[in-house]
Amino acid sequence: MRRYFGTDGVRGVVGEEITVELVERLAKAATLWSGRGRVFVGRDTRASGVELEEAFGRGIAAAGGSAVLAGVLPTPAVALLALDLGVVISASHNPPEYNGVKFFDRDGNKLSDESEEEIEAVLDAPGFDALPLATGSIDRVEVATDSYLEHIVERFGSDLTGLRIAVDCANGAYSEIAPEAFEHLGATVTAIGNEPDGTNINAGCGATDLALLSRTVREHGLDLGVAFDGDGDRVLAVDENGAIVDGDQILAVLALHMEVDLVAVTVMTNLGFHRLMEERGIRVVTTPVGDRYVLEALRRESGGLGGEQSGHVIVLRDHVTGDGLAAALLLCDAIRGRTLAEAVAVMPRYAQVQENVRVSRREVPAAALAEAERLNQSLNGGGRVLVRASGTEPVIRVLGEAKTAAEAERLCGTIAALVRRELG
Repeated sequence: MRRYFGTDGVRGVVGEEITVELVERLAKAATLWSGRGRVFVGRDTRASGVELEEAFGRGIAAAGGSAVLAGVLPTPAVALLALDLGVVISASHNPPEYNGVKFFDRDGNKLSDESEEEIEAVLDAPGFDALPLATGSIDRVEVATDSYLEHIVERFGSDLTGLRIAVDCANGAYSEIAPEAFEHLGATVTAIGNEPDGTNINAGCGATDLALLSRTVREHGLDLGVAFDGDGDRVLAVDENGAIVDGDQILAVLALHMEVDLVAVTVMTNLGFHRLMEERGIRVVTTPVGDRYVLEALRRESGGLGGEQSGHVIVLRDHVTGDGLAAALLLCDAIRGRTLAEAVAVMPRYAQVQENVRVSRREVPAAALAEAERLNQSLNGGGRVLVRASGTEPVIRVLGEAKTAAEAERLCGTIAALVRRELG
């Protein structure tokens, strides 16, 4: 069991799980683990990010490494620009009071479980804090944003003249970049969630709350809307009617448009997606929740497209990781000549009901696992239940899926009640 790392890096509430001291120590350990090389560091727009970025830089220098601090930058940009390591100070889609640290290797891959365990071993080794300080360096760069934007527009953009689109930047790292990318390609852009103040990231906007985006599209009569999360590695959409289009649907549209023969998804992916892929002869590889597991599967299977229902979309053509802006640009190209509603209608959707049961310890009760297995056997593919511990929050996540909402509700409620009873 990893002590610090979860599904996506080290994450928690600032001042509680995430402290300046921990971040500085983590930087020192990671730099020692990686051979005291050059570490490229970006952050999202959280107010806490400024202090934590500085702390991470100090830790790198204390270990004898070279810190390159880039300021506010989307996570996929850091992956592209990683040196010996790439690091993002971000809590991604979590509320403003959270922050964290995500790592990429020199090739832009998220670190494996084994690598994270090795860093933890360095961090917890006897005498770690008593190690003599080395003399590293801290530099700051300001051109990273321009380099990233040029790469994405050239490799994933197309002529979007005539497209009317709402772009919700979640008051995060895409607040300036995303609207500029769409405008550069000829779209008429209505930008929202693009005024970060350090306290409003993911707050009532972005991929975690699509109500504002939906309302904006309907009120302005736009063609569609796209929404990113705070650090830019997720994208969701709404169609011309304001209806939500999730990551499964985006992935389905792209899979057919790109004519792939393999796609990697997680256990959360809608059964309707699997049915569509089966009909079209596209092989599906299923992984645990977490975009890094999807990425690992794609590299293992030599695939080029994968993602999560939550909005991580990975296109390995000219990229190394999931990128919300790249996926949004590809989606706009894929629906050319039709509405988004028409494009996603090809995928049947099973009803899904989810519940997060807050717990004091992230451990799924054996009784809940056993009951979930029994239910899944009885459903025989016509529905399912899934219960798992969150990798980023102190909750047990329960999913019920069926052809009807009522049945999905019943399945989810059965397992959630059992978790509460066992852990209450």
